[in-house]
Parts: sequence; C-alpha cells; structure tokens
Amino acid sequence: MRSIGEMARDSGLGVSALRFYDRAGVLVPAWVDPVSGYRWYEPEQLQEARLLARLRRSGMPLADIRLVLASWSGVDTDLVRKLLKAHLRRLEQGLSEARSEFSALRALLDHRENVMTSLRIATVRLSIAAPELAAALDTVRFAASTDPELPMLGGVLFDIEGESLHVVTTDRYRMAVAQAGIAGHDGSRVQVIVPTPLADAMRALLDGEGPVRLSVDGDRVALEAGGRQAAGQCLDHDFPDYRRLLPQAVGRCVVVEVAAFRKALETGPVRSGEAGAHELSVLRVEEGGTVTLRTEGAEDPNRVAVNRKFLLDALTAGARDRLILELGTPTAPIAIRRPDDEGAFSILMPVRLED
Repeated sequence: MRSIGEMARDSGLGVSALRFYDRAGVLVPAWVDPVSGYRWYEPEQLQEARLLARLRRSGMPLADIRLVLASWSGVDTDLVRKLLKAHLRRLEQGLSEARSEFSALRALLDHRENVMTSLRIATVRLSIAAPELAAALDTVRFAASTDPELPMLGGVLFDIEGESLHVVTTDRYRMAVAQAGIAGHDGSRVQVIVPTPLADAMRALLDGEGPVRLSVDGDRVALEAGGRQAAGQCLDHDFPDYRRLLPQAVGRCVVVEVAAFRKALETGPVRSGEAGAHELSVLRVEEGGTVTLRTEGAEDPNRVAVNRKFLLDALTAGARDRLILELGTPTAPIAIRRPDDEGAFSILMPVRLED
C-alpha cells in the first residue's frame, strides 16, 4: 500500500489536498490507522488520484469530480464524457465573458489615459504671487516620496484649475495640500508632476514679493522670476487622485499651541513601531478638548497612534503658532489644518497598535 506522502508525491495533489478529498468523500483511502489516523492507499488508487489532480487543475466543480471518479472505474464512460463536455462548455463560456469584460476595461483604460494625457499636453501661461507659491511649496515639501519604487510620487503635483493652483505631495503615509491664487489661466484643468529637485530649484527663485510666471508646454514646465528661470521635464506618470484621499468626515477638532505641543511630543512617551523602524506618539483627545500623550489603553476609541517624526514635520510645515488637529477613530487619517487657511493642510495615516 502507498502512504499518503507517497501518494502526494506521485499524484501531484499534496498531502493537505488528499486529506481534504478524503473528508469530502471524493478519494477515500483504503485504510486508516485507528491509532495514528495515518492514511494508506491501494496501488490502483494512484490512477484516480492523478485523474483527480487533472480535473482539479481544470477547475471542475467538486460535485462533478465526484461523479467522474465514481463513473471512471465502472462502465459508464458516457457519463464521464458528458461531464467533461459540459465543463469544457462552461470554461469556453467563461473565457468568452472574461474577454468581453477585459475589452470593456481596456476601453475604459484608454479613455482614462486620453483624459489624463489631455491634462498634461496643454500649454499654460499664468502669473502667481511669489510669496504665495513659496508658502505653498514649503507647506507640502515634507511629504514628497523618496521611494524609487514609486516614481509617480517623487515630485510635486501642480493641479491648475480655474483661478487656483493646488500643490500636492504624498508618500502614501502622509499627504500635504496647499493652494495659491493664479491669474491668466482660462479655467481648463491642467496637471503636471514637477520632479522634487526641480520644485526645490523653483522654490529657490521665490525670494521676491512680485508675481512670477509659470508656464507648461506639454511635458515641460518652467518658472521665471526676476530674470531667472528654473525649467525641466515633468514626470511622465499619473499622480493619484488626491481629492478622493481626503477625509470624508471631520473627527474631533482640537486647537493646539504648536510650541507646547512640539515640546510634549519631543519629550513625552513613545512606543516602538514595527521592527523598531520608527517611534510612535499615541494621542488621546480628553473631555476638555485637549490632546495628551498615552501608551496604555489599546481598546480606547479616542486613542490614535502616529509616526512621531511625521507629526513633527507636519507641525513645522504648518508654520503657525496654532494648528487644528482633526482626530477620528484609531484607524482614520489625522488632519492638520491652519485656523486661517482652509486651503493648506496635511494628512497623516495612523499606525495600528496591536496591544
């Protein structure tokens, strides 16, 4: 007799699969040791096991497999042929339907690519106040990604629409958005991703008070300020739809004094993140509308953990004496807003605590 290990090796089913098919009554071993529960198979059962493996790989339903095996060793080969033919028809129908769905998906993808391409190929000439653009870039720079595996996030999104320019960055764990007023644009939406080094070069030009000129020609973007220019190629990628990533519901809003809150974060209790990769600050909104730092109370619904460095970076980028924290559930993003500027804010993803 064959052991279950030998049967698995010779049939290609695997020990766990053989146990499953035994419990399902599809391929029952010839003998089971009453003491150890070990399964043993007759030599002729190897052919059934190999047939079962083929039927399994073809995706045949378990009920039909049971009928095929029951008829295989008998004389009712007509039933076996009918079951195989019926299964083949189902496979062909499923393939036809899958091809139809993929054709529809390709059409949707082509349409979406055409829409995104149209947002990049436009020619734009507009004017922006240098201090506004400088403040916007300073607000979002900290959240730009440095991950080479995600090149589409390695820059600053310039989203031009109507009389506004939104600048956006994200590294998946945090996102920052800021806004500046513009003039000279006709209102059609244009999006380009400015590589981070080029965005830094643009920021270096914004040391004056007057307006600067921003131009987009296809995949090239340029900023002119005081007779100087920073220009280069845009990233040839699609930036995530940041508007869909914004929090949908406002959580508990707390106004914090930035200097005191920063000191509390720097000197307060921390927890270790995954594999010690980062330190976490655990925030809790108290009844009086203040934020405290905790380490205990894993099931507390008012407790939210966040990467401490990321939160300190967001406070610095906020550039205000006071900022508004919006905290929801332990798994909801944390928003950091300016009291006097609704167009500038950042979002931090919380870190799940296991204990």
